[in-house]
Amino acid sequence: MELDKELLENEDTLKNKYLIFSVGDESYGIRIKYVIEIIGIEEITKVPDLPDFVKGIINLRGKIISVMDARLRFKKEPKEYDDRTCIIVIEIDRILFGLIVDNVKEVASIEESNIAPPPTVNKHGDGSNGFIEGIGKVENDIWLFIDCMKLLVNAEIDLLKELE
Repeated sequence: MELDKELLENEDTLKNKYLIFSVGDESYGIRIKYVIEIIGIEEITKVPDLPDFVKGIINLRGKIISVMDARLRFKKEPKEYDDRTCIIVIEIDRILFGLIVDNVKEVASIEESNIAPPPTVNKHGDGSNGFIEGIGKVENDIWLFIDCMKLLVNAEIDLLKELE
C-alpha cells in the first residue's frame, strides 16, 4: 500500500499523524512523515554478521533495503511471520529500511496535548527513554510512539548505507 504522495508533500498535514501498528499486545506509532509504504512480508535474504534484529535484505522494486524485526529490536520473543505480518518501509536521513511488525492497524491523528513524555525511569537506571518519544492516550487505548531516529544507532546507519 503506497501512501498518498500529495499528503506526503504537505508537511502540515502530517504534523499529528501516526501510523499505528502492533507488536505483541502493545500498540506503537511512528510519525507518518517517515513512512514510505507498507508491504506484506516477503522473502528476506540473510546477510552474515548483522545484529540479530536485522533479519537481512529485500529487493524492493530494484532497490536493496535492510529489514529489522521490531519484536527482536524491542527485545520481545520472536514470532513466526503470518499473513498479517507487514514491513513498514521507513526513510530516515535518506536511508531506507523496513520494520517488520505483527500488523498495521490505522493511520491516526492525535493532538500533542494527548501525548505525554515517556517515563524517565528504566531498567538501566540511566534516565534514557530508549525508542519511546511519547505515550499517547486515545479513548481507552495507549499507544507508544517510537522515535525513528533512535531505532538506528550510528554503527547501524553506516551498515545500512553499505547495504544500499
